[in-house]
Amino acid sequence: MIIEVKNLKKTYEGRVPTHALKDINFGIEKGEFVALMGRSGSGKSTLLHQLGLLDTPTTGEIIMDGTDLVTFSEKEKADFRLKKLGYVFQSYALLPELTALESVYLPLMLLDVDKKEYIKKSSEMLDKVGLGDRLHHLPKEMSGGEQQRVAIARALVNNPAILFADEPTANLDSESSEVVLELFKKLNKEIGQTIIMVTHEPDDKKYVDRVIWLKDGVIED
Repeated sequence: MIIEVKNLKKTYEGRVPTHALKDINFGIEKGEFVALMGRSGSGKSTLLHQLGLLDTPTTGEIIMDGTDLVTFSEKEKADFRLKKLGYVFQSYALLPELTALESVYLPLMLLDVDKKEYIKKSSEMLDKVGLGDRLHHLPKEMSGGEQQRVAIARALVNNPAILFADEPTANLDSESSEVVLELFKKLNKEIGQTIIMVTHEPDDKKYVDRVIWLKDGVIED
């Protein structure tokens, strides 16, 4: 099992506390493509953010490599995210002044990879997502679907144990959405990439191995 969640709770304090996650328990196997689904407000994005160490749960455990990630310091979490995790969001989060190639090799620069090596790896990853001919294009010179594929290449260039995708097709038209989801499916099947994806689209079920349904902060049977 690549990641295991035990008794996870997330409460947002306030005059009336909001219990976003209520005693969540589940595990995900290495190489699975899992969708987190449910209505708006069900807790699916909140759960993804806990799993991806982008937020801290109120209580509970997130176990990976035999270690409870919740116990990590902020610096340890940052290092773990950079080395072990990849992220794709609905907003592509590309810097407008960076080319596709520069956007992708940025994580490798932060890991002090040799320049020749990070250019080679980034070029190969862009080729893998079908953008081998767009290495030196800026975001404004690419379609939304192409920008999202740059974001996917950036997320995968450090060979993450888990790729987290938070509604990755929400800003795309139906044709571009299909291209991105087919790419996820291909990466999952061909290189065994573990993927955890939040989606609200019922049709996306056909791309994944398993759906975890959430409702009001709990997992539905």
